[in-house]
Amino acid sequence: MGDQERKPDLYTVIDDDNIAWMHLDRQGSGTNVLSATVLERFYDELLDITERSPRGLVILSDKKNGFVAGADVGEFTLLGNHYEALTAIQRGQEVFDRLAALPFPSVALIHGFCLGGGLEMALACRYRIARDDPGTRLGLPEVRLGIHPGFGGSVRLTPLVGALHAMDLMLSGRTVDGRSAKRMGVVDYAVPERDLKTAARSLIMDPPFPHQPTKLQALSNHALVRPLLAHVFCRQVRKKARRDHYPAPYALIELWKQHAENERAMMHAEAESVAELITGPTAQNLIRVFLLQEQLKALGRQSGFRARRVHVIGAGVMGGDIAAWCASRGLQVTLEDQSPERIAPAMKRAYRLFKRRFKRTRPVQEAMDRLMPDHKGLGVERADVVIEAIFENADAKRALYAGLEPRMQEGALLATNTSSIPLQELRSGLARPERLVGLHFFNPVAKMQLVEIVRDAETDPEVVARATAFTRTIDRLPLPVTSTPGFLVNRILLPYLLEAVELENEGVPPAEIDRAAVNFGMPMGPIELADTVGLDICLHVGDILAQHLGGEVPQRLRDLVQQGRLGRKSGEGFYRYKKGKPVKQRARKDYRPAADIADRMVLRMLNEVVACLREKVVDDADHLDAGMVYGTGFAPFRGGPLHYIETEGEDTLLERLRDLESRYGPRFEPDAGWGDIAGFRSNEPDNET
Repeated sequence: MGDQERKPDLYTVIDDDNIAWMHLDRQGSGTNVLSATVLERFYDELLDITERSPRGLVILSDKKNGFVAGADVGEFTLLGNHYEALTAIQRGQEVFDRLAALPFPSVALIHGFCLGGGLEMALACRYRIARDDPGTRLGLPEVRLGIHPGFGGSVRLTPLVGALHAMDLMLSGRTVDGRSAKRMGVVDYAVPERDLKTAARSLIMDPPFPHQPTKLQALSNHALVRPLLAHVFCRQVRKKARRDHYPAPYALIELWKQHAENERAMMHAEAESVAELITGPTAQNLIRVFLLQEQLKALGRQSGFRARRVHVIGAGVMGGDIAAWCASRGLQVTLEDQSPERIAPAMKRAYRLFKRRFKRTRPVQEAMDRLMPDHKGLGVERADVVIEAIFENADAKRALYAGLEPRMQEGALLATNTSSIPLQELRSGLARPERLVGLHFFNPVAKMQLVEIVRDAETDPEVVARATAFTRTIDRLPLPVTSTPGFLVNRILLPYLLEAVELENEGVPPAEIDRAAVNFGMPMGPIELADTVGLDICLHVGDILAQHLGGEVPQRLRDLVQQGRLGRKSGEGFYRYKKGKPVKQRARKDYRPAADIADRMVLRMLNEVVACLREKVVDDADHLDAGMVYGTGFAPFRGGPLHYIETEGEDTLLERLRDLESRYGPRFEPDAGWGDIAGFRSNEPDNET
């Protein structure tokens, strides 16, 4: 190796073959992100390298977790207006234009995360090489932040791989591994770790002609084809996102449709479009939600607890799926139930999950090998974490713990997946009651990111820290909550669901109820959601909450459960189900829905939000917003229910709530916390789990 110049966030080594190796290594961070400062240093480094006339440039990362995870999202909140945003975006484009214009070959050497601005940097290189393993993920997920690529990503990707592949990646925000990226043409090679640098050196020493799209891919960008494809893309996006809620994908389709044949015009349009979007309410709220997610991810980092073995008791839908998820994340898992026959369905579901996630035979088999049926419960003694996921009965749970505790390791976690029973009702009889903690997963486990970490005054803080660390080990978002009835998510969600039942009982068609909720921004209507959760489960949780918090469960819900109409799992609930999908009848042509349908459901939810804030069910108000977004899908583009209250105006919503109380009765009585939400926020403790 030759001379070396080191800078805080990147440095370049020129070797004996005159190849420049630029190492990205942002100081003070475990991940490379492109802040404005990093981009400026990158630009200066490119100028310096160009003056030294190397044979070629290889850009690689010194971070173990990946290449570049994208732009510094925190800086997005500092953009005060359209001009500031446009200036910042255009500067990013200039930096990557300089990379694209280098007079010698350039190679992006990709491992781990290569997302957003990271992939845009790679696209500005002449060649791209990705590490061939499941941990390498490439994508342009900007739509999830309410924007689209702005550093030239849309301009460079569409002519490289064609509109179908490019727009699929950008409109969905999904990521692909190295092998899939190679098939698409996003990268030139996907090779094992040991061959990465050899392949990069080969491309510099004997540079081939850069990748070209196929004739069909090139045709997809033709001016005569773009209007037709744009119509198809818009129709696909409309199935998942309304234009008024999520404008970014529609803006991306339009700028591609108008400018795809003129690179400079499209580059300018890309910057203008992102500057418009990023300063708008949808993007700012989605950025807020992303930063809330980062807050939850940061919890538990102080704990040194690292679980390797997990024992799950209860092979029903929840227990079986928790076990499968843990195995998919690399842990050794034993799954216990009363007999092998009870465990078998969970093993079949696990196999389907592994096939969807890993696709290839070897990793699927490795995951199956990590998940062991264990009807005799032999895994308890070796487990670092024991998770109870049996039916919701306090007596049965206490009896189970009595037999478990003497067999567990000294430092092992004892966790319950109860969805509503307070811990104090479960821990009597334990020799060490302080070791019991709640790990409340949500269904479906493989899709729902949130896990409530349930504790009360008796729970050992170290146990809470270990439970939080375990949740991050399995790549889930921990939300610390107090052990009050229903905890946070179910307590807030249930009044919303029950009001939907009241509406249906009054004669409002279920499809109209669901439509009103989806129009507000919920991902699924409450009637379909109740059917999906199971009406028997809704009734059970409703009875527990009514017992502790007051209120009534609608008789309509009891009647359906007594009739055996439990929802999707029984084939009929509020809807009938055909091949697992609801059959929704259209309302009569002369039907006119009441104007307050959405208000009745949403304001009952918001009223419970205020109650939970007042009672300090969570330590941090921002955690409440994060919990509702990631636990229920509460309209992400609104930034969370508390943020929505502040945006709409506390007084305005309180007036609407009082109006509903005057018309529909005491279930709409405003909580005592209305009028002092800002005060509750200002009294939050400044601490971390």
